Amino acid sequence: MSIPNFLIENLKNQYSEKYVEEILNGYNEKRKVTFRVNTLKSNVSKIEKVLEENNIKYKKVKWSKEAFILDDAKEDDIEKLDIYKNGEIYLQSLSSMLPPIILNPREGADILDMAAAPGGKTTQIAALTNNKSHITACEMNNIRIEKLKYNVVKQGASCVYIMQKDSRQIDDFFSFDQILLDAPCSGSGTLNVDDKNLEKYFTEKLIEKSIKSQYTLLKKAVKILKKGQEMVYSTCSILRIENEEIISKVMKEEKIEIIPIFFEGIEELPILPTNIKETLCVYPNELYEGFFIAKIRKL
Repeated sequence: MSIPNFLIENLKNQYSEKYVEEILNGYNEKRKVTFRVNTLKSNVSKIEKVLEENNIKYKKVKWSKEAFILDDAKEDDIEKLDIYKNGEIYLQSLSSMLPPIILNPREGADILDMAAAPGGKTTQIAALTNNKSHITACEMNNIRIEKLKYNVVKQGASCVYIMQKDSRQIDDFFSFDQILLDAPCSGSGTLNVDDKNLEKYFTEKLIEKSIKSQYTLLKKAVKILKKGQEMVYSTCSILRIENEEIISKVMKEEKIEIIPIFFEGIEELPILPTNIKETLCVYPNELYEGFFIAKIRKL
């Protein structure tokens, strides 16, 4: 296992021995394939039928009817099926399905997805609102925006307007009812320990760079969120410097409050303690990636 020493030290400073052990074990787990049903094009009972016809065993979660866990099938097995080719399902980690559900997007709302590519959460928001919201999906990278466009079309998310822009540069003239900021991060919750180049790309420098953009993005999000409305801040990191510390810093400077996160089935999640009680941090295991989520209201 080639986990950088500085990360292990960071984890030991944050969490008890028990949790550090869970996290390190989680990095070594082979994660099961998961997907969600795209309700814009299909329905749960049809997908269950197709899986059963193909002898693909699956499990469900309490917190979403649309989420499926496959017992032993690989991504390749799913990609061969018409339901995948037609965009009736979307391969997505369970953890990354949580932020849109927690955002609880409303039909008719103006919604901003600030770091949208490759489009899993964008198209999930479209499905949760039955294509009846107005979603602006931002992405600044040329290659990633092509992937976003492809997925939006394939998933039939017709309520999505794609904007090629760095979200930090969005004009303050804009304002939104709901915002999802799934911020660029170090990825400390999703490390692949089999990657021989891990120590090259997962560095302290990457964390420092992530912190700077997370802070600027959250400040911008608060500015363009309408008063009294809500947003979700999430990362696939389990380091407090990218999560609670960013939020605490912005809370001192802006009029915002944390909304407690609760939903049916939350008790199924492998949860880490957080410094801001009402936020949610999930540690990696065979089902979940490490992930942090906070729900914020602008006062």
